[in-house]
Order: sequence, then structure tokens, then C-alpha cells
Amino acid sequence: MKRSLVICLLIGSSLIGLGSAIRCYSCKDYTSSCTKQRDCSYDDACLTLNERGGMTYRQCLKYSDCERNRLAQMFPQVSSFTFRCCNSDLCNSAPSSAASSLIGLLASVVFLWWCVH
Repeated sequence: MKRSLVICLLIGSSLIGLGSAIRCYSCKDYTSSCTKQRDCSYDDACLTLNERGGMTYRQCLKYSDCERNRLAQMFPQVSSFTFRCCNSDLCNSAPSSAASSLIGLLASVVFLWWCVH
């Protein structure tokens, strides 16, 4: 019993990031098929900025800059946009791959539940 608890704790702790920097997609395109990745700084978030005309910007961004007025200054060529900032690895992916992140999260929760019971 004690041994299986130690194994579960080791595996469970490997599933949790320990304050390390994140990876974000980094591109500018119309297709939402971005595959280029970049390591960000420890205080960065992943940005997805959608221009009204269809262009999508994905990149690392200081989390403190993730607000509408600051983004309008940083992207003066973009007149109308929506944006989203997030702070987990590759969270600024295209919507279709967000389901795989949810599946990974659910698998982690089920695994930890199994270890506790």
C-alpha cells in the first residue's frame, strides 16, 4: 500500500508544472494550422489574437500586457480584434486541438482518483 502511494505521488507530481516557463504557438496566419512553437519566459502567457479580417496572431506575451488597451498599442495595424491569454503549454492552439488538452486533463484526474482510492 505504501509503495503504491509513493509511485502514485511520483507520477502525479510529474503531471504538475513546477513554475517553469511555458511553450506557446508562435505564428501569424489565416489558416489556424500553426505548428511553430516557442519557449516563453517564466512570466509570459500564450496569446491568441483574432483580427476581424481573419488573421490570427499566436505568440508569447508578458501576462501583464494581456489587456485590450495594451494590445491595441502593440498591434496598431489591427483595428478590431478579440483576444485570449492563457498560461499552460500550447494553450493558444487552434480550437480543434483543445479537445485533446481536455482529454489529458481528465485522464490525469482519473489517474489521481484511482491512486487515492
